[in-house]
Amino acid sequence: MIESRTSELPYIERVWRSRSVDVTRMMSVATPHWELVFWEHQGRPQAAVLGPEPRASQAPVPEDAVFFGISFALGTSMPHIPVSGLVGGNAEIPDVTRRSLWLKGSAWHVPGYDNAEAFVLRMVREGIVDQDPIVPAVLGGARPDVSDRTLQRRFVAATGLTQGAVRQIDRARQAAVLVQEGMPAQDVVHRLGYFDQPHLARSLSRYIGRTATRLSSPDGAEPLSLLYKT
Repeated sequence: MIESRTSELPYIERVWRSRSVDVTRMMSVATPHWELVFWEHQGRPQAAVLGPEPRASQAPVPEDAVFFGISFALGTSMPHIPVSGLVGGNAEIPDVTRRSLWLKGSAWHVPGYDNAEAFVLRMVREGIVDQDPIVPAVLGGARPDVSDRTLQRRFVAATGLTQGAVRQIDRARQAAVLVQEGMPAQDVVHRLGYFDQPHLARSLSRYIGRTATRLSSPDGAEPLSLLYKT
């Protein structure tokens, strides 16, 4: 079970927490966002930076583990860990205890679900997290006064993905939510601009790891990672 919330901080896309109960694997759906994730399993606390996921994949879930994560907004990055090198991968954070962790040579208190914003604001103040304003501007429909080549280069540098990949992933996630809510596949095709139902099916299989039929009947043995209505 996953609980999540939005944030008013422009650097944060979402904050979430979960506990694994009677689940040994999940379908990790594609996401353009990178995350800072903390978890504890068998008394051992751990943390890692998880990069964007360009496609869906199965992921093992440790038994009876507790997780907490901060999903960062598009365009937000950690300059000392380039997001382009994290796509489809992760970077473990060493020397984590229940109370502290080390980030770029400094000791930090481990954040929690309710104080994630204070943690991220400190990261911003100390230059560990930065944001390229061109990314949210472009995604919001603006056309920055730079060349197409410069725009694409900065977008990929800040997100690890192309604009096209981000939009395809986002559309597939929207489609999955609509199907789960009971909308017929043909209506999803028209609403989100897919060519036809086979096009929707290919997108769902690639980015969500489920067909529309399977999304309509949730699989308790292999749940999906975080999906939410944007």
